[in-house]
Amino acid sequence: MDIDLHYIEKGEGFPLILLHGNSGSSSYFNPQISYFSKQYHVYAVDTRGHGASPRGTAPFTMRQFSEDLRGFMDAQNIKKGHILGFSDGGNIAMTFAILYPERIEKLILNGANLHTGGVKRHLQIPIEIGYRIAKLSAAKSPQAKQKCELLSLMVNEPNLKAEQLKVLCMPTLVIVGSNDMIKASHSKEIADALPNAKLVTLNGGHCIAQESPNEFNRVVDAFLKGNL
Repeated sequence: MDIDLHYIEKGEGFPLILLHGNSGSSSYFNPQISYFSKQYHVYAVDTRGHGASPRGTAPFTMRQFSEDLRGFMDAQNIKKGHILGFSDGGNIAMTFAILYPERIEKLILNGANLHTGGVKRHLQIPIEIGYRIAKLSAAKSPQAKQKCELLSLMVNEPNLKAEQLKVLCMPTLVIVGSNDMIKASHSKEIADALPNAKLVTLNGGHCIAQESPNEFNRVVDAFLKGNL
């Protein structure tokens, strides 16, 4: 791995790794870090080129982010852990699960999507327009290049198929907001494809972990304890 990922570490016990969304950082999960560190060894990781993690030179792709996660787990001597991914973090978690299923005890996918068709079209269109505009200026402006790379992750990725999830046997929680940017039918497709998954919808939008942290934490806690 060409970089060292920045992360927040708190608590003791079985590892719980938190993966934030596009353009975010580990601080997104502050309510979850505080809550779950009482029971688990929590690692909230800044994705490559996000938060305080350096960009490095490797490609900006879900596959690379998944390899970064594997390198991080190896460096921390985490052979297996629970993984909770939000939005693009959920897409990284799904990709990682397909590549390294033996490294995951339980999987939580919050607002994840297999492909861009899973995003509500009226929300995806502005992202695609912003990407095209940033791409035009990327060669001349470092800021535009950075924006182009971030938006590319929501325009050109992920590229997963429901069939790839059918071999994943780890217990999985698919948790979304009632007014999520991800289509409800798409979240159901993900949950239905996973052999051992539960789908939970909470009142709120895409960022339910921040909007309703108490309810979100309660559901995730129950799932991790096998009470859901």
